[in-house]
Amino acid sequence: MMDEAVHYFTTDDGAKIYYEDHGSGQPIFFIHGWLCSSRFWRRNMAGLENHFRVIAMDLRGHGRSSKTLQGHTVDQYARDLHALLVHLKLQRVILLGWSLGGPTVLSYWKQYHQENRIAGLGLVDMTPYPFSAADWNGHALRNYNADAMNASFIAYQKAPVQYIEAFIHKMFKDGKVSAEDIDWIREEMLKTPAPIAMAAYSDYLMSDYTAVLPTISVPAVVFSGEVGIYQDGYKQGQYIASQIPQGTFLGFAGAGHMLFYEQPEKFNQAVAGLAK
Repeated sequence: MMDEAVHYFTTDDGAKIYYEDHGSGQPIFFIHGWLCSSRFWRRNMAGLENHFRVIAMDLRGHGRSSKTLQGHTVDQYARDLHALLVHLKLQRVILLGWSLGGPTVLSYWKQYHQENRIAGLGLVDMTPYPFSAADWNGHALRNYNADAMNASFIAYQKAPVQYIEAFIHKMFKDGKVSAEDIDWIREEMLKTPAPIAMAAYSDYLMSDYTAVLPTISVPAVVFSGEVGIYQDGYKQGQYIASQIPQGTFLGFAGAGHMLFYEQPEKFNQAVAGLAK
């Protein structure tokens, strides 16, 4: 029997979107990163659901959502998000996006901010333009490195399990991750078929949302891990926060790309602060 908090929503183009909906109160909505799923937020949802309504979706092609081959762009992910927010009739939403989920949140803001559904934003260890040549950008493929992108995709297709396990180690500070965490994260990441993964990541790398940052008119917290996926994540996060009129930077010493999972109490406290 399926848990009463588990649901599916069908988009206009037929994608089946899995989401979980727990608790009651002001809504907090979580958007995961590339190859990931709603399951990555479990420590945060469990810590917040007693005081808030907490919702997390699996982006199309990810996790338990349908594996449609269409629509794997940041802008379409944002349209899926919007459709679900409308379906659930959510208002005063605290919207949080991690990694790929960060640009998805920015695309949502660009397309739909005039609806005034959003009360606060969280941008979690992300870059608004991974290919950017700007000094603040800490992405490994910065400066339009399409050759490295293609080499990475070839390596991924040849040995997906090894590629994903290496990626998991990069998400934690100093590469230190438990065997238990490797097991469940690998399982979740392998749910996204390689063609979908490459289409989504290619669009993510090449999509520029830096111009959206100064237009954000609600309070926003930019969360950054100390060491992980990005080179000098603090520098990147501080720049992003400086471009948002009501932006605040919050660094997580001793944490990596999965800072919200490694230090859930600190993260949840900051998210609850956004909701006030």
